Order: sequence, then C-alpha cells, then structure tokens
Amino acid sequence: MSSQHADQKFVDEKTGSLTDQAYRELEELIVTMHLQPGAVLSETALSTRLGIGRTPIREALQRLAREGLIVILPRKGILVSEINPGKQLLVLEVRRELERLMARAGAVRRSDEERKAFLEIADGMEKAALDNDDIAFMRYDIAFNNLFARAAHNEYAVRAIDLMNGLSRRFWYVHYKEVADMPLCARLHAAVARALADGDEEAAGTASDRLVDYVETFTRATVGTVSAR
Repeated sequence: MSSQHADQKFVDEKTGSLTDQAYRELEELIVTMHLQPGAVLSETALSTRLGIGRTPIREALQRLAREGLIVILPRKGILVSEINPGKQLLVLEVRRELERLMARAGAVRRSDEERKAFLEIADGMEKAALDNDDIAFMRYDIAFNNLFARAAHNEYAVRAIDLMNGLSRRFWYVHYKEVADMPLCARLHAAVARALADGDEEAAGTASDRLVDYVETFTRATVGTVSAR
C-alpha cells in the first residue's frame, strides 16, 4: 500500500470512528429526552457541544434520519422527530415478525456460550421481577438485546431491527414509569431467554410473540397519557 493510500485509509477510519461516536452520543441525547421532540438542531451547535467535527456530525444525523429519530427538512432545518404512539404501533408490526424470526433462528443457531449467557439473563430477569428492580431490569435488557441479535446469526435481520431500536428505546424511556408493568415485562424477557437457551424453536417464537403482545398493550396504554399532556 502506498503512503498516500495508507494516509487516506487512516483518515477514513478516523472519520468513521468519529461518526460512530457522534451517532452514539446524539442517539443517547434524543432517546433520553435531552434533545426534546421538535427541537431544532444545528450541525454547528452540535459540533461545538460534542467536540466533534461537522462531517461526522452530518453523517451521524443522516443515520438518525434513516432511523426516524430526526427529520431533515430541505431549506427548513433539522428537527427531532415527534413521539407518536400510532407510528410506534407500526414499528411493532415489523418488530413482531423480525423478532419471531430471530427468536426461532437463535434457538437453533445459538452457541453453547450463548446458551449459558441466555440462562444467566433469564435468572437475572426473574430476580429483577421478584425484587421490582428497574435498574437491574434495564441492565439485563441491554444484555438481552445484544445477545438476542448475535444469537440469530443473521446480519440482515440485525440490520433491519437496528433501524427501529432507537425509536423503541425512546418510547419506552418516556412512558415506562407511567404505564409499564416492569415485573411482567422482565418475566416475559426471561421466558424468551430460557426458550433460546433450551433450543426450543417453537417455544422461542411463542415467547417472542407474547413479549411483543405486552409491548403493544403498553404502547396502546400510553395514548391516554399523551393526550393528557
């Protein structure tokens, strides 16, 4: 490789890593409502706030737009998208099919190491349910989501579901204290994890559907809380 090509590769890798960093930080700000729905965003202001150049910021914003967390309006600007229960129900239509596919695939394809990790998560989720421990639940939920995606061993399903994770995380973050039944949600996650550990394809698909059923009920229950604001 020539010196020029090596230098360009270094620049591309550095830009890529900064884009990933910008994406993670911006997504977190949006999901946790530090950047509120309807807020007008500026590349310059975000670059200053995060200490990252405008090119990675621009690329991160384009990714967030693809995921529906922001809206880029030509000649008008960049806005954080509104939270809409109706649209979240449409997201769940897609998640139901993808997650059932991934659960069934994971039950067949998961490794021995992944089986052990699913058992640990199932035990942790069940303990969180018994203790009504929100913090433990959220910690195990992150571990579950990461392992669930890996265990399917289907990069295309993972890419598809990644597009919806931010919207789903923000919706949960905003509403879970008002209407969520955390112990029930934790037990439903545990059931999916245990079915995957057992290698039971049918049980994994059924448990996944029951979890999405709960999330759909949770989403519909937020309609009253949104209209009351």
